[in-house]
Amino acid sequence: MNDLILALDFGGTKLSAAVINRDALGDERPQWPALRREFTPADADAAYELAAMLRLARELLAERSPAAVGVSFGGPVDFPRGLVRLSHHVRGWENVPLRDLMAREFGCPAFVDNDANVAALGEHRFGAGRGVDDLMYITVSTGVGGGWILGGRPWRGHAGMAGEIGHTVVDPAGPLCLCGKRGCVERLASGPYMAADWEEGRGRKGEEEKGSGGMTGRDVAVAAAAGDPVAKEILLRGARAMGVGIGNAANLVNPQRFILGGGVTKAGAIWWEEVRRAARATALPEVAFDVVPAMLGDDAPLWGAVALTEQL
Repeated sequence: MNDLILALDFGGTKLSAAVINRDALGDERPQWPALRREFTPADADAAYELAAMLRLARELLAERSPAAVGVSFGGPVDFPRGLVRLSHHVRGWENVPLRDLMAREFGCPAFVDNDANVAALGEHRFGAGRGVDDLMYITVSTGVGGGWILGGRPWRGHAGMAGEIGHTVVDPAGPLCLCGKRGCVERLASGPYMAADWEEGRGRKGEEEKGSGGMTGRDVAVAAAAGDPVAKEILLRGARAMGVGIGNAANLVNPQRFILGGGVTKAGAIWWEEVRRAARATALPEVAFDVVPAMLGDDAPLWGAVALTEQL
């Protein structure tokens, strides 16, 4: 019996592919027997990414045929139809039937979902969400996005748009977000926006749009730890915004756990303390939950892609 699973992750700046046998998934901490990663050039389009991903997959499969393919995609996905709606980072992904393309290419069932939903599934099945039926996974990185597991199953909402905690407004008078609203969690808490605000606060030319003159969210965290007062205030403001978003989500849906991953979550203890403090202050006293780090790191979407195939 063929039990080989192919897992693929189309990220904003890199492609990842891995294979694993189903009989290894019962291990306490399963490991990839084979994995490939490749960064995509800045001018890459959908055709380039598809060709590169298929090459990585064929290298891993070495002429074997998978039983199923699970795909994580960094952008909005119509899950029931397996249709990629678009990518915010790579041109040419509008309305691409990625599930059907993969099914034809490999001759087996394929499943495609948004990366935040898939990462939530990965953490639930293999990481910090094991044994928890109701959780939200949140990535805090270039952007801020989320995915829900409710009743032990992914909850995508009507039209698959559940989990957009990054565009929860926490400060209506705050700075303008790329989405057109003011004071979104993403506008205050994501790495590129914090970096742009830090540069502006230090007297450099900041940018209202995402992106800055080479600085990153990690630079803000390092400067804050070194005692830079502007960097510290921006980092804590972002953590506060993230915590308020979490507290509001806790009041509304009442999950047991929030799992946070992404580069900004490596900002250190002061960031985590402020997130937890603001979340607890925002939520009702009767609403119980915890806020914990993700366990799977950058591999969460790949492990979630494996879990997607368990619908077979």
